[in-house]
Amino acid sequence: MPVLRPTIDQLQDIADALGFAMSPTEAATYREMLEGTFAGYDLVDRLPDPIPESPYGRTAGRRPDPEANPFNAWTRRLSIKGRPGGPLAGKRVVLKDSICLAGVPMTAGAGFLEGFVPEADATVVTRILDAGGEIVGKAQCEYLCSSGGSHTSWPAPVLNPRSPTHSAGGSSSGSAALIAAGEADLSLGGDQGGSIRIPAAWCGIVGMKPTYGLIPYTGMFPIEWTIDHTGPMSADVADNALLLEVVAGPDGIDPRQANVVTAPYRARLADGVRGLRIGVVREAFGRPESEEAVDAKVRAAATRMATLGATVSEISIPVHAIGRAIWAPTLIEGSMDMMMRANGAASNHGGLYLAGAASAMARWRERADEISVPLKVVMLAAEHMARTYGGRFYGKSQNLIRQMRARYDAALAETDLILMPTTPQLPTILPPEGAGIRQIWDAALAMNGNTAPFCGTGHPSLTVPCGAVGPLPVGMMLTGRHWDESSLYRAAYAFEQSVDWQTL
Repeated sequence: MPVLRPTIDQLQDIADALGFAMSPTEAATYREMLEGTFAGYDLVDRLPDPIPESPYGRTAGRRPDPEANPFNAWTRRLSIKGRPGGPLAGKRVVLKDSICLAGVPMTAGAGFLEGFVPEADATVVTRILDAGGEIVGKAQCEYLCSSGGSHTSWPAPVLNPRSPTHSAGGSSSGSAALIAAGEADLSLGGDQGGSIRIPAAWCGIVGMKPTYGLIPYTGMFPIEWTIDHTGPMSADVADNALLLEVVAGPDGIDPRQANVVTAPYRARLADGVRGLRIGVVREAFGRPESEEAVDAKVRAAATRMATLGATVSEISIPVHAIGRAIWAPTLIEGSMDMMMRANGAASNHGGLYLAGAASAMARWRERADEISVPLKVVMLAAEHMARTYGGRFYGKSQNLIRQMRARYDAALAETDLILMPTTPQLPTILPPEGAGIRQIWDAALAMNGNTAPFCGTGHPSLTVPCGAVGPLPVGMMLTGRHWDESSLYRAAYAFEQSVDWQTL
């Protein structure tokens, strides 16, 4: 069917929106000149779309009943069996519901996406199944992946299995909760500002945000292509390293990937930390939002690293104190461009496009009042800055991120890893039903001051549980040089094997 041609009136409306005058006569002439362009679109429309097909059969599964979903962490239960044998044989894997699984409905935490069914698998899905894993379902996430709390997901908040009155963290809330509840062995989350590491820390599991581009983002819901990350979440370090081995490496499609360096991440797990230099970052402690109990647990974990043989010293990286502010314009303005204005299909980005996803995302305009409070804040800020300053602050943020990356690199030239609290505070109490917009906002982003900078700089960053206050876990975050995930795993494994974190 030919693509729809604009009427004369529609062309005049478009011209007016673009800021130039056009008479009816001129509009008629432009319409004639556009015919050749639209004929080309007709040709493109007739060509088959080269979407990858999966050899692994599946059903669409179903949303579990409430009694089978006590933490509201599942969006879909199903079973897709991978190739017999392989390194993930016997492992139950769950995917954040922003990762495309062909034939299985996906909502990315938003009600307006209900009914959208991806037409292709994400690259990571194929790799998991090729490695023998069983995909057992999709995990709930926050509304369009836009909250560090677990209270904005549709249709219900995700509860923390360690303490159901508290937040599980976000936006990969269900991915963390299902691991903590023992309902899956491995999961994949997404991280643009801390969305793997925050819920991993608050649910007491291991979460890795790898080096930018290490894992292909192909077939995942994009937020901002310069800070999009995906990574493994697991109950222990060894399983985390195993999943990273399976999903890491270029796929030839994702333009986020360049000069990717992979490694056998489990190979050095047992090497211990003797000889490693670990810098405890002064600016990551005592933040305005910090809780003394969290700082104390993480400093005690650093001391334990020293007893295990690492050389541990306090260091200063002044830019870390303002890292979140530097990252923010990239997230705010970039996500508005890619996710909302372009419906997740921004141009000039040579990856895999799923036409159905863009069409489904366009529906947000019909139900804009349903958008979560945190995302409304982002959209309002982005629209104001675009109208007032154009792209000035997005560009300056990108420039400052390069400078910030160099500052972290300089610190990592003098030490092997840097250490800090994953979140400055313990899991927060979930806002009550009917909470006001300010309460919803305050519970959404106060926890990402230490995590967000490394989404901008692309450094690998891992959280491992290092203690608890009552039932509430505390996460220790280790960050390393680009492509040196092996050292993060080595240090985290040594710590993990030395103690039961729940007793600290």
